[in-house]
Amino acid sequence: MTAVTVVGAGFSGAVVARELAERGLDVRVIDRREHIGGNAHDRLDAHGVLVHPYGPHIFHTNSARIYDYLSRFTGWRPYEHRVLAAVDGMLVPLPINIDTVNRLYGLQLDERTIQGFFDSVREPRERILTSEDVVVDAVGRDLYRKFFQGYTRKQWGLDPSELAASVAARIPTRTNRDDRYFTDKFQAMPLEGYTRMFERMLDHPKIAIELGVDFFRERERLRHDHLVYTGPIDAFYGHRYGPLPYRSLRFEHEHHPGTERYQAVGTVNYPNEHAYTRITEFKHLTGQAHPGTSIVREYPIAEGDPYYPVPRPENELLFKRYEALALKERDVTFVGRLAQYRYYNMDQCVGAALKAAQYVLQKTGAAPDEADALAAGLR
Repeated sequence: MTAVTVVGAGFSGAVVARELAERGLDVRVIDRREHIGGNAHDRLDAHGVLVHPYGPHIFHTNSARIYDYLSRFTGWRPYEHRVLAAVDGMLVPLPINIDTVNRLYGLQLDERTIQGFFDSVREPRERILTSEDVVVDAVGRDLYRKFFQGYTRKQWGLDPSELAASVAARIPTRTNRDDRYFTDKFQAMPLEGYTRMFERMLDHPKIAIELGVDFFRERERLRHDHLVYTGPIDAFYGHRYGPLPYRSLRFEHEHHPGTERYQAVGTVNYPNEHAYTRITEFKHLTGQAHPGTSIVREYPIAEGDPYYPVPRPENELLFKRYEALALKERDVTFVGRLAQYRYYNMDQCVGAALKAAQYVLQKTGAAPDEADALAAGLR
């Protein structure tokens, strides 16, 4: 019987493990942390409030296939995330919409006139190469400075002019009054939390879980026919070509007893004030009833656990060198945000993991050959 070791018990690892186990493979999942769920892990804090220790995770997707897949392991609480930004002494909607502009500039624009305003202030760019290009081309210099430049410098340690256009493109500008942060068809939170969803996903007789196991310390003792690796690809190869840049985060959790609500929405961004980028209040996300409330402040840092691949052309070139090594591996599959050096959302992690599982099944002979395009699309 084919035996597979999966390194990492987050979205990527858990989905692959479940898929392989359901096809009859023996799967061992290891994780250096003492819990499952990766960065999406949630738990009750000391005060009984359900929190996300590694920052807020809000599920959203346009894929019915991925939503239905996860629905096998969880019920859902409908939730549409809303974000305010602290700008010029006000809290205004983000992404920028009609109400954002009207409040900042004392205007009375509507859906017929908002685009004319954007056209009057935008700085057209012939080529959109950087995050600065994306924003100033759409809304001009002043809104760029108010909402994006300071936040980006804190979040990434770089000016928007130094980052790929894809970073700013994640936050569109609206020409209506829609104040939802996401507009995906499916927006919801796991009814009993992410950890309970992962517990169900990994609850299979063909899956064994080993926590507190560091792959790099234990890799010589691990025996398997195939390895699925979800960690940083550069670490897998001992940083042979040098380290890939990642951004990390420091979290400052705080409980407020006797406070029903700390802030009006789930998240408030601070683009130009404080060392932290945002404050999230978890009860908005979970709908939990509790006499107190718990929040988290996020401080981006350069060193620490890798959270975000830094999207710059030179980093992509370095990744391609590591990817070339990965393509030569016969018995290793790389999947996930860190292994594929991609700024994946959770649903994208699930999609990549489902594809990776099919690739492993094909590669180990546990499933009929799939179309060549499947393998090419993954690798």
